[in-house]
Amino acid sequence: MGCGLSKAHIRPEVLVSHANARTTPMGRLLIVERAAAGWPLAHIAAAKGISRKCVRTWVTRFTEEGATGLIDRSSRPHTHPTATPAEAVAAVLAARRDLRCRPDGIAEATGVPARTVSRVLAREGMPPVGPAGPDQRGTDPLFQADRGPLRT
Repeated sequence: MGCGLSKAHIRPEVLVSHANARTTPMGRLLIVERAAAGWPLAHIAAAKGISRKCVRTWVTRFTEEGATGLIDRSSRPHTHPTATPAEAVAAVLAARRDLRCRPDGIAEATGVPARTVSRVLAREGMPPVGPAGPDQRGTDPLFQADRGPLRT
């Protein structure tokens, strides 16, 4: 039968869109409608299983922004103050192109920490440097170009 405060038993799709959701845009609209109808915020919160602060947040957002305030927002930060500077990223990529070495060599050449170099290379989709080619192996007589070092 229900307590009369919630219609969740009649229209559960209005209140929950997935297993962990307490509020959805439709549920938030229901919160706002109940507040407009004069329900105390504590009763709305109890009926929805959320805090009074959460109810107040949605009512305030609806008052300030209208229906668009009830839509989910991205939690991605607007800024990233500790991001690697663009100059450092450019230096790492240039060193990778020119030196063709591993992150520790690039770090030594650029002054950027090796872990940061690794992150930058991964983010830019740069594959790991493979084994040295014939032109980079030097003139070591104990090195066979087709098989690697000679075993003596």
